[in-house]
Amino acid sequence: MAIEKIKFGTSGWRGVIAADFTFSRVRAVTQAIADHLVAQGLKDKGVVIGYDTRFLSERFAAESVRVFAANGIRSFLSNRDVPTPAVAFEIIRRKAAGGINFTASHNPPEYNGLKFSAAWGGPALPETTKDIEVRANALIDKNSIPLLSLAEAKQKGMVDDVDLRKAYLDDLRKKIDFEPIKKAKLKIAIDLLYGTGRDYLDSALRDAGCAITIVHGHRDPLFGGRSPEPSEENLAELSEVMKKGRFDLGLAVDGDADRFGIVDPDGTYINPNQVLALVLDYLCRTRGWKGGAARSIATTHLIDAVAKKHGIEVYETGVGFKFIGDLLVQGKIIFGGEESAGMTIKDHVPEKDGILACLLVAEMVSSERKTLKDMLKRLYKEVGVILNDRVNIRLTEANHAAVYARLSQPLNEFGGLRVKGKKTTADGTKYMLEDDSWVLMRASGTEPVVRVYVESSSEEQIKELIEAGKKFISGQ
Repeated sequence: MAIEKIKFGTSGWRGVIAADFTFSRVRAVTQAIADHLVAQGLKDKGVVIGYDTRFLSERFAAESVRVFAANGIRSFLSNRDVPTPAVAFEIIRRKAAGGINFTASHNPPEYNGLKFSAAWGGPALPETTKDIEVRANALIDKNSIPLLSLAEAKQKGMVDDVDLRKAYLDDLRKKIDFEPIKKAKLKIAIDLLYGTGRDYLDSALRDAGCAITIVHGHRDPLFGGRSPEPSEENLAELSEVMKKGRFDLGLAVDGDADRFGIVDPDGTYINPNQVLALVLDYLCRTRGWKGGAARSIATTHLIDAVAKKHGIEVYETGVGFKFIGDLLVQGKIIFGGEESAGMTIKDHVPEKDGILACLLVAEMVSSERKTLKDMLKRLYKEVGVILNDRVNIRLTEANHAAVYARLSQPLNEFGGLRVKGKKTTADGTKYMLEDDSWVLMRASGTEPVVRVYVESSSEEQIKELIEAGKKFISGQ
């Protein structure tokens, strides 16, 4: 039987544990990364290695250390499960050759993954991951990968157990204005979704004088039987806790703490697109920074409206935070965001950071002394109402090919609206509609689903576009 090839998606290589994601394949990918670093002349800089709270994550990390040690590459191994942005920060702080975090982020619990970050701290760009893919796939059916035992690696000084938490949190304290948070004495409920955010987000806010209540703050590799994604559905328990306890704010981060979830005091889930626009507006009003804003092709044009209000340029990127991170490193942007709840800012890591995002929202709420819904009402008055939604439509083996064929077809009309333009990229097809609404349909890089994104100025139109998307995918 043919061995399925290793393929990096928008954010690393992911697969089902024991089926696709195995120790032998992790060794092959690690060896490929080692060979890539040697070819780039980066061997002596070492690599940062972290892992999340998923099943076997620390074991996969240890196996990676063994391969690097046998290749003469030193590893800085996290002494506990760690957020992806903390790994990114440590790479930059140590001027390392790169870093690996063993995580499948917000994917279901049966998945694990390997996310490789380059020396600049952001997710590796396509030319890098393509090289690693080619090297790894040439190795997966071979048993010639060198290994050292962990004991021998430590004896030879090829692995250091390191604490990534303190330096990362100390740096965040320089980027967040904690004074208004301290004055507000917020009462905050935090859902850690059984992931790596514990002792990070909660500690930072507790140190600022906030009264903290934690939901799902212990490790559970099954994540309570669902994906550790800070979605409206998954934060229903947080919402109920808030309704009963009279909180000022609800915050959440996903399994590796690079995505955020925000809930208003009345238990209302605030769409990530809306949060991104509010934070950009707040930063433009309070920081005095100069530069553009970046968003992915699937992210709200409310960001464009805010950018226009403040006279700054917008960069539209492909799906995958690596493209936003690259713009940040180039110094072109002060803010970057993705609709999937990813965010970063000027002078921070070129990686999405859910902890940063939550702290910025806490600062904004403390400074503005308004709920997020009230802030949104004010923003809509200033720039116009722009609403959005996203649905995932699962594919079957029977309709897989037919769906891809339909996605390549030209459309003149969608949901009763004339198509006035379209953009076709590797991330799917985006149709611009006559009333400035739009719809984007793209296949997931890791799951058998098609994601349908829609945006319009009314809830009614949003529902109609979602239904049209479902019918289009199903072939009706």
